[in-house]
Amino acid sequence: MEVQETRVQTDRVLTIPNILSMARLVGVPVFLWLILWKEFGGPDTKYWALLVLALSGVSDYLDGKLARRWNQISSLGRILDPAADRLYILSTLVGLTWRGILPLWVTAALLARELMLLIAVAALARHNYGPPQVNFLGKAATFNLMYAFPLLLLSDGEGWLHTLAAIFGWAFAGWGTALYWWAGILYVVQVRRLIKVDNKAD
Repeated sequence: MEVQETRVQTDRVLTIPNILSMARLVGVPVFLWLILWKEFGGPDTKYWALLVLALSGVSDYLDGKLARRWNQISSLGRILDPAADRLYILSTLVGLTWRGILPLWVTAALLARELMLLIAVAALARHNYGPPQVNFLGKAATFNLMYAFPLLLLSDGEGWLHTLAAIFGWAFAGWGTALYWWAGILYVVQVRRLIKVDNKAD
């Protein structure tokens, strides 16, 4: 079980951290279009996609840091932040798989983990629990994947830079996928414990 957050939460919606998270969500379809534009006869705008992804990473860091510093941790923020992370991962999976950069089995492995977590969250909801908090392992997995995806996108080309990007991109992808599943299994274990305690209470 995780240590409960001791910071005061706010019910405010329009906080700076929440606005940053909302901006990240707005950037998801823009990012996906920039990856796929080449596939629909447009120019290769992967570098613009990388810029959007980099800005998303900066805002991801800032929204958490500012929320803690300014005591603006909110229930909405706890939903928006992981939702933005997952949507960026999902859109990158779609884009890279569509472009043939990412093998289908890697995409299937990551999506299967997401499906497992959705089932676990649904089970918690039936017992009136919210979704489990993001732990350090889950954050580490996300960071690895967020490093891996832009590097793999950059590897789509010829030359030493693209080769180097492929080497590091696949290293981060391997670590990220393993950590992603490990964190997912820990979530499921946590969910089972909560449900078991709830059933005993009944």
